[in-house]
Amino acid sequence: MADSNNSLRNGPMLASSTIKPIWRKVFTYDWKFGLFLILLICIPRFFLVLMANQTGNYGPIGAIMFGSALIPFIFLSGTGRAEIGIKSPKRPKILLLGLIAGIIFSLVLYYIGKTLFDGSLQNWYVYIGQSYNIPEQISADDKRILFGIMASTGMIFSPIGEELFFRGIVHGTFARSVGDKKASNIDSTAFALTHIAHFGLVYHNGHWDFYFLPTLLWVCSMFLVSRLFFKMKELSGSLLAAIVCHAGFNLGMIYSIFYLL
Repeated sequence: MADSNNSLRNGPMLASSTIKPIWRKVFTYDWKFGLFLILLICIPRFFLVLMANQTGNYGPIGAIMFGSALIPFIFLSGTGRAEIGIKSPKRPKILLLGLIAGIIFSLVLYYIGKTLFDGSLQNWYVYIGQSYNIPEQISADDKRILFGIMASTGMIFSPIGEELFFRGIVHGTFARSVGDKKASNIDSTAFALTHIAHFGLVYHNGHWDFYFLPTLLWVCSMFLVSRLFFKMKELSGSLLAAIVCHAGFNLGMIYSIFYLL
């Protein structure tokens, strides 16, 4: 609580050094800037994911993840980047804890989906797994290779892009205005709602469906896992722990899709 209060109290004094000089006449480092960033990234991403689910072309998703990762480096000074957690962790052991916690969360989410919805498209992992295009007839060796490729990319691109963006600069702007706890709720809500494009609005056999209960459970799960990512950042003092925890979650999810469904 003291850290949050200090952040609020010292906000006006620190804001001028947080954003790069070129942006200081345009933006103030506060919730309005954070809202601008959410609209700038999340709305285009939402529709790009929906289009990708329809067309099977996921190239633009990689581009927007790359853009998300660049945002802190475009707008923030070195001081600002350190403030949001782009620095070495104070407690490196938290990285291992974060990796394990992320894997466990993804496996729990698998068992919830499997128990409630089995192999139907109302199961989030079943629907997401369609984008991996795993051949029905595939040898064990080829499956391991494909899993390795998907796991490697899944553990790098979205964890880096999303954590630098959501738990990084977006969280920082709102934390400056309302404190860390409320800011975490805000960035987690934005993260969760954005992921409705990944599961919730489901495209199948040429038309769109919306599954209310599965979507509600999915959104709540994305909110909770976002809070977990932030907790790892908070415990370690670095975004690296959030990235590693996110990578662990993606690893568990991809493993579930390849080997448990």
